[in-house]
Amino acid sequence: MGATTLTLPPGGYDDFHVHLRQGALGTFAVKQLVASGARLAYVMPNTVPPVTTTAQALAYRDWLVAQAPAPHLRYCMTLYLSPEVTPEEIERAAAAGIVGVKSYPKGVTTNSDAGVGEYDAYFPTFAAMERLGMVLNLHGELPSNDAEGIHVMNAEERFLGHLERLHKRFPRLRIVLEHCTTAAAIQTVERLGPTVAATITVHHLSLTVNDWAGQPHNFCKPVAKTAADRDALLQAVRSGNPKFFLGTDSAPHVRARKEGPATAAGVFTGAYVMPYLAEVLSRIGALDRLVPFATAYGRAFYQLPANGADDGAARAAAPAVTLCPDPDATIPAELTFVDETGATTAVVPFAASQKMGWRLDRAV
Repeated sequence: MGATTLTLPPGGYDDFHVHLRQGALGTFAVKQLVASGARLAYVMPNTVPPVTTTAQALAYRDWLVAQAPAPHLRYCMTLYLSPEVTPEEIERAAAAGIVGVKSYPKGVTTNSDAGVGEYDAYFPTFAAMERLGMVLNLHGELPSNDAEGIHVMNAEERFLGHLERLHKRFPRLRIVLEHCTTAAAIQTVERLGPTVAATITVHHLSLTVNDWAGQPHNFCKPVAKTAADRDALLQAVRSGNPKFFLGTDSAPHVRARKEGPATAAGVFTGAYVMPYLAEVLSRIGALDRLVPFATAYGRAFYQLPANGADDGAARAAAPAVTLCPDPDATIPAELTFVDETGATTAVVPFAASQKMGWRLDRAV
């Protein structure tokens, strides 16, 4: 592995796709985020109910900020694509600093029952987003359909035609294909223009279908695919192509929802994002790609100032964040919090009880 110690930019890394939930689970998730060394969180809007208005997004941001002190941490808020997200709402959102709009195909993942069936009705909304510089974030799957031969293993690849059509119709609209899982997705993003990019999760750099079948804590949507698909993701990161950047899709569920009869979709990386990433990149000799992948490329695509330069005094006060080799560093078997009933509740993190070989040090 080597003995390299990595120092991240002031405040830490940028997560361009994270689920922070609500209530006691949300408070737990925010505290884990702060502990992870994040300096930017691009917050998903699939809460209950979903975040569909500017007022809701701003209220949610204020609630997140109040859960844990972290003046250096920037929350970038999004809206859930739905009939309420009209061109007029986009005008209000852009004026208020809302960064993007997230599209969920109906029924494909957690809290996506209000998702999109067809995109044509939203063309006026996309045109307003293109004009105002907002970003469209796509959960790139089609719903399973036996009659059409769509299932969890090909749902992403079958979606890619929609990405291409949207890009052709709105060439100046910045589009992010979220949490890529296939070689086909990587190739499509590489081929399309500079306004198309993609996020890659830490867990998809590690998992294949054999790792989640029958193992609920590795189950997410989109599901991990074949070893060849995983290797294509690794190569995308190793290549240094700035179209690909970190979005963890960290999504906490309590143990009962993951191990129950209807397994909830979501992998929770929580406070251990950087050790996970350092471990997987060091194994393929690409540790030098960690810092740009996790701190530079996403900001460039979103047209945000580099290295937190817009944070002023908060940036100056941000804790130093370093990754240090540590052969004994181990992911906990579970993490606990007290829920609304007063009960101690467990969340199982990704790679629970496994040694990562790296630890995160934050100067506080």
